[in-house]
Amino acid sequence: MDRAFEFMGNHPFLFGILAVLAILFFTIENKRSGRKISPNTLGMMVNSQNAQLIDIRPKKKFATGYIQGSRNIPFTELKDRLEEIRAIEHPVIIVCDIGVQAGAAVQMIAKENVYRLEGGIGGWQGAGMPLVGIKDAQPKKDKTKPKLSK
Repeated sequence: MDRAFEFMGNHPFLFGILAVLAILFFTIENKRSGRKISPNTLGMMVNSQNAQLIDIRPKKKFATGYIQGSRNIPFTELKDRLEEIRAIEHPVIIVCDIGVQAGAAVQMIAKENVYRLEGGIGGWQGAGMPLVGIKDAQPKKDKTKPKLSK
């Protein structure tokens, strides 16, 4: 560790370039993945600005549970429906599983008021928010009487 500090002291120009490159890297990566909004902000945007929710998960995952008011446009079909999404006048919020694929969708749509849900559905559930459309996963109770052994 002492050697690292010695290197920084002897080569401040190189260390300064490294710091600037690191900051630029994280800034560019953050912009590439789209503007994030938290689960709490999503509710406020839907209520106040009539934001439209687009869930880009596959249809099977969407059927297991989704945020109320969202519509499903799977990521594989997104390229064919870009004009439809760009025509929406209200803010658009893209939802995926964990928030990574939504960044690529925001970049593909390339519109000013498009956001991605931070953490995706996982972040939404982690914040204690409900999903609708969840199929009842509880097993049916067996109504037959158990046989007693002697």
